Amino acid sequence: MGKIVFFSIPAYGHTNPTIPVVKELINGGNEVWYYSFNEFKEKIEGTGANYISCDGYLPELHPEDEKKIGKDFSALIAMVVDTTIKLDEKVCRELEEIQPDCIVADSICIWGKLFALKKHIPYICSTTTFAFNQHTAKKIKRKFSEIFYMLMGMKKINEKMKVLQANGYDVSNFISLIQNDNDTNTIVYTSKEFQPCIETFSERYVFIGPSIDHMEIEKRQRKCPAVYISLGTVMNRNSGFYKNCIEAFKNDEIDVIMSVGTKTDIASLGKIPDNFQVSHTVEQKKVLQNVDVFLTHCGMNSVNESIYYKVPMVLFPQQSEEGLVAGQAAALGVGIILKKGRPENIREAVFKVQREAFYKDNVKALSESFKKAGGAKRAADFIEKIIENK
Repeated sequence: MGKIVFFSIPAYGHTNPTIPVVKELINGGNEVWYYSFNEFKEKIEGTGANYISCDGYLPELHPEDEKKIGKDFSALIAMVVDTTIKLDEKVCRELEEIQPDCIVADSICIWGKLFALKKHIPYICSTTTFAFNQHTAKKIKRKFSEIFYMLMGMKKINEKMKVLQANGYDVSNFISLIQNDNDTNTIVYTSKEFQPCIETFSERYVFIGPSIDHMEIEKRQRKCPAVYISLGTVMNRNSGFYKNCIEAFKNDEIDVIMSVGTKTDIASLGKIPDNFQVSHTVEQKKVLQNVDVFLTHCGMNSVNESIYYKVPMVLFPQQSEEGLVAGQAAALGVGIILKKGRPENIREAVFKVQREAFYKDNVKALSESFKKAGGAKRAADFIEKIIENK
């Protein structure tokens, strides 16, 4: 059996989908080492994998820097390169000891890809978003500020490329870091039916559907429809939007479950109506099994779970990448895009999706494509086949 090393970033949406895959690999007799961060230690070790901490190797980021990384591509490249150099000695030494058959790295965890390149270890990309190439990239509508940051940051990016080259990494340009070609073995956590520009990807891409650790719950009897509202776990500080949601539904016969994130002061939202349940966090997979509509920020993980549980959506993207997800979901008729977050717009969109069978029928069909895609077992088989053929 094989020896497999995983790398991921400190983000639930990028780590959680890999956990069932790791379980499948270990159940199949493989050994797995997982470079991650302490908040995921218990979950990773629970699979039987060997957890290796990367805490202390990420560059220290101030709150302003964290915001910039989402908008300023040069800041992202700088963070990736600095992390790679900090981890270089430790990881290269440990890879010599482990002698892995392959490295599986999240598409955003570029240092995993760089270590595979440097040590000549077969590389498999784990993509929890849509698969990206030059065709899907054209579908992302960048804001002017993002384009401005990109142009202004090119000098910084080129400097960081030279740092990598000086440390033994054979990289020619930053595009090679962030974009896979059709010769790169890639696991994508969606179905072919949901992937944009599917015809442009080679057989090296395996679309396994979302890797969801299903939590079965008892469905409760409800007297009225229910909507779940969440802006995700990262960029969710938007008190004005939450107040608009309260205003939209305070007088309606509809149950509202609203997750506002740990950084939002619930008391600051004012009086909470009786038909609202407002929490800092919820168990999303459980909530989705008992609601009719999901008003979502369109993070890939959230949209995947909503489709999996056959819940049509009101789509309210906050970033460019989320805009691509929203656009594809809307194009396939599983939700509608909320262009303005005013109370009247929110109310109209939610009730439209809740009442019209068109959205429910489409989301059921797409959910079936997810469940037929093969899931974690297919991903594990894909990895094992690459090891056998290396």
